Amino acid sequence: MRIKHKPSANKRQKTRVSVAQTEDTLRKYLVAQYPDCSRTTVKSWLSHRQVTVNGIPVTAYDTPVNRGDEILINLEKGFGRLTHPRLKIVFEDEYLLVVDKGYGLLSVATDKIRDKTAFRILSDYLKENDPAAKLFVVHRLDRDTSGLLMYAKSEKIQSMLQRSWNELVTDRRYAAVIAGGMEPEAGEITSYLAENSAHQVYSTNDPQKGRYACTRYETLKTNGKYSLLSLQLETGRKNQIRVHLAESGHPIAGDRRYGSHDNPAGRLALHAYRLQFVHPVTRREMAFESPIPARFSKITQ
Repeated sequence: MRIKHKPSANKRQKTRVSVAQTEDTLRKYLVAQYPDCSRTTVKSWLSHRQVTVNGIPVTAYDTPVNRGDEILINLEKGFGRLTHPRLKIVFEDEYLLVVDKGYGLLSVATDKIRDKTAFRILSDYLKENDPAAKLFVVHRLDRDTSGLLMYAKSEKIQSMLQRSWNELVTDRRYAAVIAGGMEPEAGEITSYLAENSAHQVYSTNDPQKGRYACTRYETLKTNGKYSLLSLQLETGRKNQIRVHLAESGHPIAGDRRYGSHDNPAGRLALHAYRLQFVHPVTRREMAFESPIPARFSKITQ
């Protein structure tokens, strides 16, 4: 549901708001909607990020405009842009944000670190365009794990995703460099995962003490000393991949917490490279990939 606001007189001087009644490309829509403005002006609006469609800044002239879409033009300045060395937006609409997070950046705040997190950076970005905007955590990546991460823009969407996570999320894959090589080269690891008082996750065979976890793996590359694996999550438990690989005798390179004694990548060698899900509102199948870090492949040459 979209709520249409009638701008005040002062607001009208700074912005122009319209609701599309037909389907077209954004450039054609703007040219038709504002015949008093030249094509050069319309092009300038787009190139300077002064146009939003349903609250999302857009620059592409061929962006589709659908009936009922709200188009806003800021006549004074462009809308905010996210520029951060360890965080990149790969998809955004009025419901969701999908980002590519670098290693070393927390997904959410802790007792010790509250500001330098992906959550805080994205919250600040959203508030640049809308001071009332809020962000909600859907799932997390460990600080030293890089890759694809999703947030919701409302509590309702967060609840929909978390409540139906196993039905909506159809594919999550990670790449990891491990010590040695898996035998067999492809298979699955299952156990029940529990957590001790020191917050260390471990496997148990007792379903009363832990939660079922299943990790599927496939060897992509190996040189005997190290192997590059693709891992697909059947379940999404805390530290699941790290624990399953460590307990199989092949900890992730750089994972000192779970038994690794070397660090050839200079970081935890774990990257979330694929995220595929059904959009909770539009019901479209969404699929995103983040390149596997080049150093992962170099280590296993």
